[in-house]
Amino acid sequence: MNILILGSGGREHALAWAVMQNPKCDRLIVAPGNAGIAEIADCAALDILDGDAVVGFASENAIDLVIVGPEAPLEAGVSDACRAAGLVVFGPSAAAAQLETSKTFTKTICDAANAPTAAWARFTEAGPAHDYVTAQGAPIVIKADGLAAGKGVIVAMEEAEAHAAIDDMLGGAFGAAGASVVIEEFMDGEEASFFVLVDGETVLPIGTAQDHKRAFDGDEGPNTGGMGAYSPAPCMTDAITQMALDQIIRPTMAEMARQGMPYQGVLFAGLMIQNGQPRLVEYNCRFGDPECQTLMMRLGAQALDLIHGCAEGRLEEMAVHWADDHAVSVVMAANGYPGAYEKGSIIKGLKALPETSTEIVFHAGTTEVDGEITATGGRVLGVTARGATLQEAHDKAYAMVDAIDWPEGFCRRDIGWRAL
Repeated sequence: MNILILGSGGREHALAWAVMQNPKCDRLIVAPGNAGIAEIADCAALDILDGDAVVGFASENAIDLVIVGPEAPLEAGVSDACRAAGLVVFGPSAAAAQLETSKTFTKTICDAANAPTAAWARFTEAGPAHDYVTAQGAPIVIKADGLAAGKGVIVAMEEAEAHAAIDDMLGGAFGAAGASVVIEEFMDGEEASFFVLVDGETVLPIGTAQDHKRAFDGDEGPNTGGMGAYSPAPCMTDAITQMALDQIIRPTMAEMARQGMPYQGVLFAGLMIQNGQPRLVEYNCRFGDPECQTLMMRLGAQALDLIHGCAEGRLEEMAVHWADDHAVSVVMAANGYPGAYEKGSIIKGLKALPETSTEIVFHAGTTEVDGEITATGGRVLGVTARGATLQEAHDKAYAMVDAIDWPEGFCRRDIGWRAL
């Protein structure tokens, strides 16, 4: 098979690594890719938001399967363009991807499906939004309605913080994504990430993970796109997993199909678990980053078979084969992230690190300049390891972190602390 992956982050490097483990992959192209991906696959300069350009490129390169990595091409309708051209594509339609691209859409679907989630209200003007917060009190959650690169959510523990978030979002801090805001009830409990594949009809669970959103140890500091993850998530017991499927995910998928938007691709449910009951925090229509790194490390070569089966509507005949293992991914980010940070610093020590089925550094924001790996983004590396126990995976990952020479970067030292 000739395979095209769209994207350039740590998620796409992890997908590329897993795909390359499978002998069914004859050629892998990643567009646009990064310095780490370029070591294992061909990288191509391609506008991944341009559906016609993607279709043309796929045709020229005899691509058998297109895998859409990030959310922006989904919102832009790239999956729709690929399907219309007769390509096999992994990723939902733009209509179905509204489960991620519009908080209001998701809440409306959940209400119609009776899927348990937080109480909510939507506002386009600051005055009524402020009045609502004053009436509800804090803690309370303020969300930009549209895509905001994982940063458009403020969990306000004080009313003043909520009022400031409303002014920021409706004042243009997130552009069009914040033209309206969704204000939600604060849900307490333990958060977990649950991943399923859906082919329009069949729902197949493929794993759980727990992300660390805050920038600093002890879950302190601002929200980020994710500073590390581990898989599996111990709080996702068999009973809670079944409840999440029966009460949240399957009813949502049935409602989507009923409304003429059958879902096909990976569905990432962010769940809040309290007193043994899961409630939906949000849906994402792609693999989480950095959760994907831990899932791919654990799934390995079978990831391609599952993705291909999902894209072709064959999930009913498929099963996931899990090893009894654990994976940890530690994100190394540029100093200053998620605020202002400098680009162009050189990262040393990577070539001496192992790249095996149990230890690998996934690249996110990197490029190669004059033979040196340089940082180009906020989240730059995903140092990932697998072990028989979570402690073993944790220790192996941090041993690699400590061998990387990059004074301009930082990481959290407590990834996996909830389970450990």
